[in-house]
Amino acid sequence: MKFSSFLRFTATFLIASYACNTWAEGPSNWPTKPVRIMVGFPGGSTPDMAARTLAEPLSRALGQPVIIENKPGASGNIAADQVAKATDDHTLGVVINGNLTSAKLLYPKLPYDPAKDFALISLLTTAPLVLVAPANEPGGADFFAAARQGASQWNYGSVGNGSVAHLGMELLKSRVPGLTPVHVPFAGNPQVVTAMLGGQIQMALIPPGVAMPQVRSGKLKAIGLAGGRSPLVPEVPPLADAGVTNVNLEVWTALIGPAGLSKAAQARLAQEVPRIIRDADTRQKLFNQGWQAVGTSPDGLKSRVKDEAAILGGIIQSRGIKIE
Repeated sequence: MKFSSFLRFTATFLIASYACNTWAEGPSNWPTKPVRIMVGFPGGSTPDMAARTLAEPLSRALGQPVIIENKPGASGNIAADQVAKATDDHTLGVVINGNLTSAKLLYPKLPYDPAKDFALISLLTTAPLVLVAPANEPGGADFFAAARQGASQWNYGSVGNGSVAHLGMELLKSRVPGLTPVHVPFAGNPQVVTAMLGGQIQMALIPPGVAMPQVRSGKLKAIGLAGGRSPLVPEVPPLADAGVTNVNLEVWTALIGPAGLSKAAQARLAQEVPRIIRDADTRQKLFNQGWQAVGTSPDGLKSRVKDEAAILGGIIQSRGIKIE
């Protein structure tokens, strides 16, 4: 072999070897340090529980610690903004519907753009919303009669302005003439429950994982589901049974990263997260918390965001909701 031919052969071999090694390192070389998952709600909230259920098996799959960091406030938008601005390639977020679907419509000065600032990874969980009230209130249609009598003396709670629970209650008010409770926002659903037990609020839409322990212990009353019957809470009738129709909303959680999250990270997470969420053990743990496990591809999450943004946008527009 001539020396020039040998050089060409050697160069070709080295380039091919480098390309193969680079490809091989792709998803497998991430993560290189602990992964942080931001949650915009307090410990013990339903998004927090979903995040912590994911964290342990995800840590095993990735071979790195997965740390949950709670940053409650502004309906989860504070934590979502931190995710959007993260540049360390190891910060993710577990968010709820509103952070991706309605926040931009409600907050003109929102510091992040849900359509541009995130890498969507997977829809994790869904759950119906349960309308709850103090245990001494009547049930069924009689509850709404009592609520009308209470008029603006009654308050309702939610996990914050622009949350699905907030918009869902405004939708409910539009479906029940004379229903006019005043909105009181809180940092998370545990605080909503505490406020109701303390008499500060008289109604709220909250996920079954938080609602049902209080209902089953006799401390709160479940009036109905914002939607059809659910295997998560088979004992709770839909609100339609109390004469309130066309109130169909779920709360859900999703895993996201910043838009600049590396392709290696996105590929690895898109592979691992749906598998973990669909695992029988994980599904049962989430079910016990009041969640239906989903675990979609990034495209599946994009589709859910698009569909629900249209629904929530309709509520915001029809009710003239604006938040400064």
